[in-house]
Amino acid sequence: MLITPDPATPEGEAILDLAATMDDLAADTGEWPGADTVDILGMFLDRFSFAVQEKPIRQVAGRAWVLRRWDRHGDEVTLWADEASALAALAQHARSHWDNVAGTKGIPYRPPADDRTAIDLYYGPKEHRDDEDYTLSAEDIARCTHTPPRCLSLTDDRSCAEANSAAVFHPMTGHDDEGLPCIELAGILVFAYLDPDMRAVRVSVHLDTTDQQLVRPDHTVPLQVEVEDATMFSNLGARPAPARVPAWKARLRRLTNRTALHDIRGQRKGG
Repeated sequence: MLITPDPATPEGEAILDLAATMDDLAADTGEWPGADTVDILGMFLDRFSFAVQEKPIRQVAGRAWVLRRWDRHGDEVTLWADEASALAALAQHARSHWDNVAGTKGIPYRPPADDRTAIDLYYGPKEHRDDEDYTLSAEDIARCTHTPPRCLSLTDDRSCAEANSAAVFHPMTGHDDEGLPCIELAGILVFAYLDPDMRAVRVSVHLDTTDQQLVRPDHTVPLQVEVEDATMFSNLGARPAPARVPAWKARLRRLTNRTALHDIRGQRKGG
């Protein structure tokens, strides 16, 4: 089956131009001379891009607990930030339907206060569950991103925005997790956590794996640390004061003020 190029598309137009050029060459010379043909094909191929699309990178941005609960009336899937919240929701469902099992096989007439106990009593052993059951599992929340911007510069708004949007939060997966909550940005790791040994909120910045495009000739990384409006650390040197408050800082202030106002109103209502 012959393929008819579509002149309305760039590809079809290029093929038709090639055919016309080769026809003109044959009309002028009576043949297709090798050198001329190579030049024509070279110009034809230059009109195309043969770049292979980069395979996106899978990044784990967090974790969610997936609760699936089903019975004769429906099948429901919900997402929860932690296991305790998922169990609390499942236990609430069990308590609201406790009349279905109360007084049977030694089950008390009142549901227990402990969530896990209420769930185990309501659903019973796995092998004895009929058409009502549940599953609960922790699953990664992933996203596909392309490689970081080839040119990462602190003076370029777009490359900074692309790097910021690719930041990943690594939460703790449970109280027995040996890791700490961390934000990863352009290779920089920022840990923020409650430290019971120091009895303080602790913030730790690790620069060993910083993207080399951000490292200065003296092997340092431009860094400024702020708490509220106070600069706690800076290695930037003297800089002229900005003509206006940065947009991100203005948004942060509005959010802080809105939260404070909400708390004040709540206290007034409570009083």
